[in-house]
Amino acid sequence: MANLNKVFLIGRLTRDPQLRYTPSGTPVADLGMAVNRFRKGQDGQSQEETAFVDVTLWSKMAETATQYLKKGRQVFFEGHLKFDQWDSPEGQRRSKLTVVAEKMEFLDGRGDGDNAGGRSSGSQAGDRYASTEDQSNNQQQYSGNVPPEDEIPF
Repeated sequence: MANLNKVFLIGRLTRDPQLRYTPSGTPVADLGMAVNRFRKGQDGQSQEETAFVDVTLWSKMAETATQYLKKGRQVFFEGHLKFDQWDSPEGQRRSKLTVVAEKMEFLDGRGDGDNAGGRSSGSQAGDRYASTEDQSNNQQQYSGNVPPEDEIPF
C-alpha cells in the first residue's frame, strides 16, 4: 500500500517567526499561519473557513524566514505533516499536528516597515532568495534537512 505525506499551503502569518537553536547549533523557527477556504453552504451562500496551522522550518530556511517574514505576510510552504505527542506537567497526554516546511516562497514582496501585508516598492531580493535564487540548492538545503529526533529541542 502506498503512503504520501505532502502538504501545500498558501496563507498569511499570524505571528512573527520565532528562531531558536538545537543543542548542536542547528537553527529552527516556528511560526503560525492562517489558511482560508471558501465553499458554498447548504443555503447556497459562500462561506469562509479559516484553519490555523503551526509550521516548523529548519536550517538556512529558518534563518531566512526570521529575517524576511513578519506577521501578515503571505507565504507558500511545501512540506510534510509531523505528529508530536508528550505528557503535560499535569500528567495529561497531549498531541499536536504541525507542518515541517521543506520549501518556502514569499508571495507579497518584502513587507518592509508597516507594509507587511502588501507589496513593497523596493527590491524583492528576499523573495528571490528563498524561492528562485537558491532553488537549485533548495533540495540540498531544505529537503530532508531535518535533524535526527534526538536533536529536536522539545
